[in-house]
Amino acid sequence: MDMKKIRVLCVFGTRPEAIKMAPVIRELRAHADEIETRVVVTAQHREMLDQVLDTFNLRPDYDLAVMRPGQDLFDVTDAVLHGLKEVLGRERPDLVLVQGDTTTTFTAALAAFYSRIPVGHVEAGLRTYNRYAPFPEETNRVLTTHLSDLHFAPTERARDALLKEGIAAERIFVTGNPVIDALFQAAEQPFQLEPELARAFQENGRVILLTTHRRENLGKPLQDVYLALREVLLAHPDVGVVFPVHKNPAVRREVAGVLTGVQRVYLTEPLDYLPFINVMKRAYLVLTDSGGIQEEAPALGKPVLVLRQVTERPEAVAFGTARLVGTDRYRVTEEVSRLLDDEGAYLKMAGAVNPYGDGRAAQRIVQAILSYFGRAAAPAEFRPAAEAKYFSR
Repeated sequence: MDMKKIRVLCVFGTRPEAIKMAPVIRELRAHADEIETRVVVTAQHREMLDQVLDTFNLRPDYDLAVMRPGQDLFDVTDAVLHGLKEVLGRERPDLVLVQGDTTTTFTAALAAFYSRIPVGHVEAGLRTYNRYAPFPEETNRVLTTHLSDLHFAPTERARDALLKEGIAAERIFVTGNPVIDALFQAAEQPFQLEPELARAFQENGRVILLTTHRRENLGKPLQDVYLALREVLLAHPDVGVVFPVHKNPAVRREVAGVLTGVQRVYLTEPLDYLPFINVMKRAYLVLTDSGGIQEEAPALGKPVLVLRQVTERPEAVAFGTARLVGTDRYRVTEEVSRLLDDEGAYLKMAGAVNPYGDGRAAQRIVQAILSYFGRAAAPAEFRPAAEAKYFSR
């Protein structure tokens, strides 16, 4: 007698979630004889989410379309919770799969719990141990952990954090991060930069990629970062900066006040995933307050200066490919200048081991799901020193 298929409902709402879930969904669908896959997007971030859906040819079965002008965390939580109530009642999945630390992630896990449906958490166990940094992501991921039944930890450090919080070892799987699966797929595709971005690389010997968007950096912290970059550019005439500017009006005000019109600063609208990865491939180094870029850049051999006081991704710092520099103007100037002026320091960071994945995280996640339902053995753990695959550069 044929066994009933496992019905998995994948829920996500933002661009980073979509990037990391895309390889997992593809792998789930590759097991169509055993797994029935459904996809729900909340569209917590509409435009940037749609870009990734197109890139990875993802077609959701349900679109909750919760994004509204001026919405806050209360609004998003309410809309996602009520939207998923109907979907869960209709689909009755065997497992709800969520990713990361967004409000969609936590709320979907809560909705599944209310419906007595098991939850699988991709990218589980990241911690800063400061509930307000980053906000609300740190608390979202802690709450999601304690609503989840399966925990897909990207690294051994993340697994250890889960164990310290009382999560049973047999429910934790160290898989690597599927962001690296997605990155390898994207980086190997032929791609030509649009003229403005190509010009940045043609006109400058070295290019810095900058991204900023964190709530806790709004105001003077961002001003200091941008002023530091102006000083770096004055001292290094061969260096340019490509800066895809976040749509947050508060970010754009700071950019307009400090960087608009500055020579060798190339301000762009937020980039689609493929153009962004190709800019990062060509960049000399990366400055960011993003979480996901701290994982992606090391896989491309790019040193990362993290514009934050704490990070939930300390592995890259421990392995030497990233450095926490905060937002102090003089510290940022010093750290960027050091990598531009000291080739040995640069090469040491650029050649460090990427601790986040080998391109097979999605395979491990799906095998772990099958093992949870008694259909396969548990996957072997990801270990970067022994197994890491890196994009050839």
